[in-house]
Amino acid sequence: MFVDQLHRTITLAKAPERIISLVPSQTELLYTLGLDKEVVGITKFCIHPDSWFRTKTRVGGTKKINADVVRQLSPDLIIANKEENTADDVKALMEEYPVWVSNVQTLEDACDMMTGIGAITRRTTAASQLVQEVRYRFAALEPPVAPVPTAYLIWRDPWMAAGGDTFIHQMLHYCGLQNVFADTPRYPVVDADMLAASSCRLVLLSSEPYPFREKHIAEIQAILPEALILLVDGELFSWYGSRLLEAPAYFQSILQQVEVLR
Repeated sequence: MFVDQLHRTITLAKAPERIISLVPSQTELLYTLGLDKEVVGITKFCIHPDSWFRTKTRVGGTKKINADVVRQLSPDLIIANKEENTADDVKALMEEYPVWVSNVQTLEDACDMMTGIGAITRRTTAASQLVQEVRYRFAALEPPVAPVPTAYLIWRDPWMAAGGDTFIHQMLHYCGLQNVFADTPRYPVVDADMLAASSCRLVLLSSEPYPFREKHIAEIQAILPEALILLVDGELFSWYGSRLLEAPAYFQSILQQVEVLR
């Protein structure tokens, strides 16, 4: 028996041989754990690794699963996520298949998720080594002594930011960056006046879900003329699978640019 992050018990008599992943970051994790043959289905947003994106059967998007394609693949395990997938889709799948659901808000949750997926896919050793390395690399981060007031924007028209109960917020915390919208839930809509009043000294423009580009920097700079504005890789702030291996070094490179704010 295995317990997912919703505290549900999943029983599998043997190692899964036909896995469907409904979560891009966890699809990449399955690849890192060496489950190439076992993974038979992914979503259209599971872009890593590219070889899987080009060859694996797609079962729809993260928010709209094609149940008929799922049935054709006859999975013996489905990997889902509380936030990225809809409750209706996941509930319907649970009626037909074993579904392991993750619920990740913190780095520790991410490590628990990797451990749990490693266990249910019989890749315990590989998952343990992965978690150990992720923790080691995050522990080596060197954040600034004084937290830097920061806004992390994920959308434009309207502007939307990462709030305090998001995984992105946790990554900002590890970087020593003080989320100026930490007191707001999830992804609040913010306007120019809110940004101007936030006193943030750093604005991070994410590459996803909205693809911010250089041309958007001037828009924010007009609102916050004294702030440093940087384009950042959204995957490294929000993907909570094996991509976390790359995150600390990337974060450190950002912190080097933030040195000018001291």
